[in-house]
Parts: sequence; structure tokens; C-alpha cells
Amino acid sequence: MIDSSTENLPLRSRDLHEPLERTAHRALLHVVGVTHGDLGKPLVAIVNSWNEVVPGHIHLRALGELVKQGVREAGGIPMEFDTIALCDGLAQGHVGMGFSLPSREAIADTVEIMLEGHRFDAAVMLSSCDKIEPAHLMAALRVNIPTVMLTGGPMEGGRYKEHHEITLSTMREFAGQVKIGKLTREELTEIEKAALPGPGSCSMMGTANTMGCLIEALGMSPTGCGTMLAVDPRRPALAREAGRLVLECLRSSLTPLKIVTRQAIENAMAVDMALGGSTNSVLHLLAIAHEADIPLELDEFDAVARRVPHLCNVKPSGQYSVGRMDEAGGLPALMQELREFLHLDARTVTGKTLGENIAGATVSNRELIRPLSDPLFPQGSLAILRGGLAPDGAVVKQTGVRFKSMLTHRGPARVFEKMEEAIRAVMGDMIRPGDVVVVRYEGPKGGPGMREMHQITSIMVGMGLDEHCGLVTDGRFSGSTRGPCIGHVSPEAVEGGPIALVQDGDLIEYDIPNRRLDLLVAADELARRRAVWKPPKRELKGILARYACLAESASKGAILREPIGW
Repeated sequence: MIDSSTENLPLRSRDLHEPLERTAHRALLHVVGVTHGDLGKPLVAIVNSWNEVVPGHIHLRALGELVKQGVREAGGIPMEFDTIALCDGLAQGHVGMGFSLPSREAIADTVEIMLEGHRFDAAVMLSSCDKIEPAHLMAALRVNIPTVMLTGGPMEGGRYKEHHEITLSTMREFAGQVKIGKLTREELTEIEKAALPGPGSCSMMGTANTMGCLIEALGMSPTGCGTMLAVDPRRPALAREAGRLVLECLRSSLTPLKIVTRQAIENAMAVDMALGGSTNSVLHLLAIAHEADIPLELDEFDAVARRVPHLCNVKPSGQYSVGRMDEAGGLPALMQELREFLHLDARTVTGKTLGENIAGATVSNRELIRPLSDPLFPQGSLAILRGGLAPDGAVVKQTGVRFKSMLTHRGPARVFEKMEEAIRAVMGDMIRPGDVVVVRYEGPKGGPGMREMHQITSIMVGMGLDEHCGLVTDGRFSGSTRGPCIGHVSPEAVEGGPIALVQDGDLIEYDIPNRRLDLLVAADELARRRAVWKPPKRELKGILARYACLAESASKGAILREPIGW
């Protein structure tokens, strides 16, 4: 029986079964379990990224079943399909990482295909990790049918003997500690066995948890979803609620483009700065704004960072895992602290405003969520640098610089054409105190795929080199990176940006407080080098070949260039 509250809605799914000549369509729907009596009910896509490869996603199949239950209870027909999901942790440090950022566009494209090709009326999207969360949201904005996003939640922090709050970033730094003799290989093996206690996105404020929080701040997920642990006993009820909520969004014609507005993007940027979020959030928010047709410039992130301080004492910049932040009140409590910086009348998938969603939320632990009057850092976590080495901008997590003496630095360049070469140099004790490690041809086009340099940064931190050395790259970093690591340098090397002209021994100077990144080489010498520079030849095929042709600059979110004039 059709729910009377949806009977008169302009459902897209009627394209599949209403005209007389759709007899084959109706027969196909019967095969997959849609009865004749169900025809006319809203068709709701359950867009799930479950797989057996990614720890952040292994619990999503069970959550998907609960979402479907909620959809049925609210009068809809749930139909589930999976999307690909790549684990950045497993892809780190080898050629596989080149496929990570391109997967964002591939996932968004395939979700768009499924939603449009099958004329779904609404969608609930389940994801937990770095590129999948923004990809799902990008597809939702493109198709613009009522959508609720259910992020899968963070993993618990790990523990082994005296090591507490172990995260994936801690694990990588342990490799550097073995290298310098602070930890034995046998001890590391035992830690590896116990470090990650269960499902969920990695327990620091990496890209996955940053985006889970920002999706809540944007108004696209249920309240409390962003920091609630993957294994929290409240999460099954939240999944059922997401299924019911999407039918309410459908009945009220509340679509993603009505939620993800300019005001919502500004809310997300403010929350990002207070969280100590990943540098990757810059790429993803730029791409999300692009899908929503909202103009957004790189320097706007810096303007927000100068106003909104860093408040959350979570790893990798702080002491605690993300799940501990939930105990302190989670994102609603943080947003209450940030009220003066937020657009509280922004709409959300709950049917309420942001202000209504967070009403009554309080901070229960001021070690985890600091007050505005006593922040961890007086500015937001991210800074945008410009200068002779990055005319179109670069990004650094200033709150991740452990040694404040390294907020400014001048040193000789040690240049490497790819990350593996730089890792060999670090592990071979070839990097000296004061050096600036330059890793280039790792940008969106040059990589291609803009790999994360997290493996080298973790080793450098583990070896204590972040006290003396900087790192500059046209690649990017994991959200769990810390240290004086400057990424997203634009224009990238393969496009002839100044980073392509750097030679060993050139002096590089950065000044994070004053937002500068400069190459201290005379203009006439740079002109001489440019006259003989040629981009390296590469043999590419498949998705990386297409991505290299179409990828825009990191300063534009590494989105794919769209054909002009079509």
C-alpha cells in the first residue's frame, strides 16, 4: 500500500513503471523484489561503500541493513548498491597512492550514473574514509535528489603496554624510532598486532574523520554522526534514523543544493580550523563547492584561519584520539563554542537549522575541546602560503609543527623527483639538519594522482628531523601528517611551476606566520633554467592517463576540467 504522504510527490522513479509501455521495466523490478503493490513508493538508493579491504568500511554492510529498515518504516523502497573504496593507509608509500585522489572523481561519476540511470528518488550514502566521503557528497550535489549521508565513525584509539591512544600516524612514526634505535623491531611487531582495535576510520583527525565532521557541519548527516565511534552502541539507531530522515527530506523537497550553500561552506571552513583538520580538506571543500556552483578561493581558507582558533586537542596535532572528543561533547559541543563564527540558520538534513541541532550541547572536557578564551593555537590549523616558490599557493598545517622554531626556516634544498628517492635518502642518513627536502612531480598531473607524502614525513618525525628540516612538495599529505610539511605547491612541477626549477643547494625560505614560501635564486638564473627545462616523459595508461590530461591545479581542488562550450 502506498503511503499517502508520498502519493502525490513528483517521484523520478515513475519513469520506470508508470507508462503502459514500461512493461519490461516493471518485470525487471519484480525480479529484484519490488512487488506490484510497491510500485509508486519512493525508490531510495542505499549507496554503500562496504568492502572487506578497508577497516573503515567493514562494518558498513550491517549499518546498511539498518538504514534499509528505516527507509521501509518511513514508506520507501530501499535498493542497495556498493561503490569502490580505497584504503589510503594500505595505498601509502607505493604506486597505489597515485590512484587515491583520482578515485574521488571515479566514485562520484559511478554514483551519478547509478542514481540517474535508475531514476532514484532519494539516497542514503554510507562511507567512512578519505576520498569516498567527499565523492559521495559531490555526486549528491550533482544529482540533487534528497540525500542523507551516514559516515561510519572513527576507530577507537589503540593501546599496547605504555603506548596509549595509538593511531595509524603513530604506527608510521614508530618506523623512524626503530631506525634510530629507540624501539626494537620485535617490539614494533607486537605493537602492530595490537594497535588498531576494530572497525572505523583511523582514530586521529586525518582526512577521513575531518571530512566526517565537516559533512555534519555542512548539515548533510545526522547530528552527532561525525565523532561517534564506529562501535558506539548508539550507531545502529542512528542508521535507522538516517533511513527515516531521507523520506522526510523527500516529502519536504529538501535537496543537497538547498543545504550545501555558501553559508554551509563557511561553517565547514570554521569547524575545520577549530578541529585541526587535514590539509586534504582544502582540496575536498574546493571540489564540493565547485559541484554546488559556489565560488570559493584558496585564500578564503586563510582568512578563516586568521579568525577561528584551533581548539581540539586531538591527534595528530594533539594528545587524544577522535573518539575521546565525542566523550567531550563531539561536534555539537565544538560548534556551540564556535557559535559566533557560524551561520546558525543554515538548513540541515534533520529538518532543523544548525542552531537547533546543537542547542543544549555542552563541552564536558576542556582538555579535549578548549574554550575560545584559551585555545591550543590562536589561529586555525591550516595556513595558505604564497611567494616565489608557490605563486598560486601552498598549504601547511601550522598546528602540526611541533617545534615552534620551525615555523620559519631557511635552508638548502635537497631535491628529489619522487617520494621513494626521498625516503631512501632519509633512511640512508643523507639529509642533514637545516635541509629543506623538496619532492616534486607528485602533483595532480605530475604524479599523476597527487600522492600523499605521509610515509616520508612520518619517518622524518620518528627520527626527529622535523626539529631541523622542512619538506616542500607539489604532492599532498595525509591528514595525520605533522611537522613543517608544506604541500599543494602550485603551479606544480609538471606544469613548469617554480618548484620544477629548484636545484640542490638553492636556498628555500618559508615563513608560516607571514604566509610566505620563497626560492632565493636570482630571476635571471631562474630564466636560464626555464629556457632549458623540459617536463619528464611518462608512459601512462588507464585512469591515470585520463586524470593527468584532465586534472586541474591543487589550488582549484584537483577537480577534473570540464569541456568548454558543451
